[in-house]
Amino acid sequence: MPASLVQTESILAIDVGAAVTRAVLFDVVEGVYRFVAAGQAPTTAEAPFRDIGIGVREAITALQNVIGARFLTPDNNLISPAQADGSGVDAVVATISAGPAVKTVVVGLLSEVSVQSARRLAETTYSRVVETLDLSDHRKPEQQLDSIVRSRPDLVLLAGGTDGGASRSIQKMLDAVGLACYLMPMEKRPMILYAGNQKLAGEVQELLGGHAGKLQISPNIRPSLETEDLAPASHELASLVMRLRERQIRGVDELNTWSAGNILPTAYAQGRMIRFLSKLYESTRGLLSVNIGASATTVAAGFAGDLTLGVYPQFGLGESLTGLLQHTDLDGILRWLQLDIAPNTVREYLFQKSFYPSSIPATRDEHAIMQAIARQALYLAVRSAQRNFPANGHSVRTELMPPLDLILAGGGAVSEGASLGQSLLLLLDAIQPVGITPLLLDQNNLLPSLGVAATRNSFLPVQVIESGAFIGLGTVISVSATAEYGEQVLRVKLAYGDGTEARADVKFGGLELLPLPSGQTAKLSLQPLRRADAGLGPGRSGSVTVTGGAMGVVIDARGRPLYLPADPVRRRELMKKWHHTVGG
Repeated sequence: MPASLVQTESILAIDVGAAVTRAVLFDVVEGVYRFVAAGQAPTTAEAPFRDIGIGVREAITALQNVIGARFLTPDNNLISPAQADGSGVDAVVATISAGPAVKTVVVGLLSEVSVQSARRLAETTYSRVVETLDLSDHRKPEQQLDSIVRSRPDLVLLAGGTDGGASRSIQKMLDAVGLACYLMPMEKRPMILYAGNQKLAGEVQELLGGHAGKLQISPNIRPSLETEDLAPASHELASLVMRLRERQIRGVDELNTWSAGNILPTAYAQGRMIRFLSKLYESTRGLLSVNIGASATTVAAGFAGDLTLGVYPQFGLGESLTGLLQHTDLDGILRWLQLDIAPNTVREYLFQKSFYPSSIPATRDEHAIMQAIARQALYLAVRSAQRNFPANGHSVRTELMPPLDLILAGGGAVSEGASLGQSLLLLLDAIQPVGITPLLLDQNNLLPSLGVAATRNSFLPVQVIESGAFIGLGTVISVSATAEYGEQVLRVKLAYGDGTEARADVKFGGLELLPLPSGQTAKLSLQPLRRADAGLGPGRSGSVTVTGGAMGVVIDARGRPLYLPADPVRRRELMKKWHHTVGG
């Protein structure tokens, strides 16, 4: 791309996570945008600081130490715009995932229509639904009113009614919400997002505008019974969440000022990038992005520009860990352990980690437990999101993932693993991709920052991605087969550009790695046995061009769904073998 098309401004991206705050610098190098460097520091949203500004400045200071440039004045104010001496930055953008789960009340008409859509809307941000009201709720009006007040919501999502449809039932719901808000202290009144029958928008404004912490009206999420459109409401919801964070967390208002309003919830920015990339690269199958963070595990899937975004605070690896066992039993975590660790030890670690979310595993056992927890959290999050994939994102077999063109992974659990092999194995175990799938690792958690930076410069995300800012783990060939453990299910041959070859006879239940460096391509020939499916169809042979990575070409013949022996001793032996194969 000609340099003249690039607006040459340096951009400082701040990401305030629940545990870690990052400062990332993007700048133009040789005519194109590059990821220059990053600095990080512990997030200071919680006691004793309760001000994210402290952690933000410490992260910027760490960045200054890396590159030798100054972005802060001696009294810790931001230098902007960039100065002739090389200090300062031209612009700031920010994302934030720190803060408690947003307590949300969902109000709609039909539980299988508007309420279901409103719940899906709630899942696009860091929310926890604490109460639901709909026409099937047979409680007395005063009981409904009391339930709203007692739940002390941060947010109310109002939906229901097709555009131009009946309105009387919705008006009754509005009365209950309005009175509940009126009964709350002014400073505790919830934000309200109305995304229902647009004919009532004026009435909603009149009835609720004076009683809400902030009222936002968006296009209907169910304009007709057959149509669901969450995108416009999701944008308005992101704006409301940022207003809420300003009220909840000290320092967010300053960050909003620094960024001139270019601040977004981290998950929304992540989803924005995946939607953009699925359009840009004309993905024929789909793109999947996962981020395992302390505040939530986020799953974003893009299918031809159609985004499914799921944010799951209940599967975060921080304070919410104590509640993980409400969504899975302990055996669900224990099955991922390669070490023989007592169940009570795992349970105790869950509670300990929830009290100290920034703590790092100090022993081999703790590291194994944390990896097992991350696997189960990601496994549950991906399955939850998969239920909301669009029709073109469903697999023929409902228990399997759909074929994907790319998986992009970030978050501390995968980006800060002991080795790239461990990160790879965690993703394969939890996501269980099918067919032929390249994997990228977002080791610096750049994706959300790129999503918000695009508001300043639309060239920046593409140029940074194409510059190799992400680590290519390699291309994974996932084999589905009906076979006994140890039976041969696939023959592979990898033909390199220099004329040499690598061959492997792949057995069911195993992993094989064929070397292929990052940036190189090779021709991979697949010959399935026993009607195994290696991505070309059951029993179908063929050749594909694959791209290398840090782990080369990975043949995962452990079955789909992943086959794990019921016997714990045998299972641990297998997992140790798999870890050894990937260099874990």
